[in-house]
Amino acid sequence: MLNKRREALKKALHDQEPDVREAAAAALEKLEAVHDLEQLLNLLKNGTRGQQVNAIYALEKIASSQVFPPLLALLKNPDADLRSAAIQVLGRRKNPQTLGALVRHLKDPNPAARVHAAEALGNFTDRRLVSYLSAVLRDNDAVLVETAAQALGRIGAAEAESALVPLLNSAHANVRRMAAWALGEIAADEPSLAAAAMPPPPP
Repeated sequence: MLNKRREALKKALHDQEPDVREAAAAALEKLEAVHDLEQLLNLLKNGTRGQQVNAIYALEKIASSQVFPPLLALLKNPDADLRSAAIQVLGRRKNPQTLGALVRHLKDPNPAARVHAAEALGNFTDRRLVSYLSAVLRDNDAVLVETAAQALGRIGAAEAESALVPLLNSAHANVRRMAAWALGEIAADEPSLAAAAMPPPPP
């Protein structure tokens, strides 16, 4: 079935209309990515560490829900670099069903993985994340605090204001700078009662 579709799209690359050729090229690219999924999953299981990392990043480009189970499984991997790579890809894929798993890695034992988790959560527009990211702002890791502040600014929820304002007095210039930026990004309205009543994503 895939081969038949691939051959039809290859013929469409020679269509007289440029838009058709462009659409066919884009479709072929996606099809080839799906075709490569099995090979990437095999690399995750049997490849070298470098191949595994490359395979994780390659999964970001594959338009298939089949990428999520292996990526979520990698969040439990003892190798911090593999966990961090999976966190980054899941954040960029922005699947709401992965929120709970990503939130848990705000407490990952590896500092870099915690930073990647905070950054990943900033890709979502879920106001329920404000409480989790606000708690991170009390951490001693300035890079983590800066990243969490940036994530709050990207989410843009007004209820983040009370957590961000104290950061303007931080001893770290980058934290103060990011807090100022985030305060300019968050919504100007008061937090709604509906938003306040929303349950947090599952931990």
